[in-house]
Amino acid sequence: MIIHNLGEENSVLNQFISEIRDSHIQRDAMRFRRNIERIGEVLGYEFSKELVYSPKIIDSPLGLKEMNLNHDQLVLCSILRAGLPLHQGLLNYFDTAENGFISAFRKHEGNEDTFEVIVKYFAAPSLEGKILVLTDPMLATGRTLENVLLALKEHGTPSAIHIISVIGSQQGIEYIENIFPENTHLWIAAIDPELNSRGYIVPGIGDAGDLAYGEKL
Repeated sequence: MIIHNLGEENSVLNQFISEIRDSHIQRDAMRFRRNIERIGEVLGYEFSKELVYSPKIIDSPLGLKEMNLNHDQLVLCSILRAGLPLHQGLLNYFDTAENGFISAFRKHEGNEDTFEVIVKYFAAPSLEGKILVLTDPMLATGRTLENVLLALKEHGTPSAIHIISVIGSQQGIEYIENIFPENTHLWIAAIDPELNSRGYIVPGIGDAGDLAYGEKL
């Protein structure tokens, strides 16, 4: 797996990450969603540099101009519900992309630390020969992405896979490295060192879905 850790560089991205981590600022759900969206835009811009471009003549009012444009077929596939703001950030830049959505959630038995990942809903176009962009804001254990990859196999074989995440754990990244094809790209804004006993990233941000849309039962 090819890992692009943008958190290793100094940029405005650090401001957005610091605000979604801040326990006081993150109480503002609208600001939290917008910051995740902006992070998606930054990651999308960096990801766009890996696409294939070809020249096209643009007819402006005052003359012709040759420009290099991308013509790849992209499918943005996000994990509900936490992935929606990140998905929107990418869609702001790749507005002609096709879209897919998959429901994957942790099911804890009582208050146990152990859990299984349940996939219940999936809607997407054919992935055959297209570039698959998987968006999951929190790459914790990696088991959610593993289950999503299994569910996607029925929809065709993409030409390339790019994973877009906001924060990941070192453990989770190492886990998916053994599952996804070697040429998969991971675009991530920050990597944290560990997980707690319930599989949450430390220091992380907490539950991204709850922060964006309110607590669930």
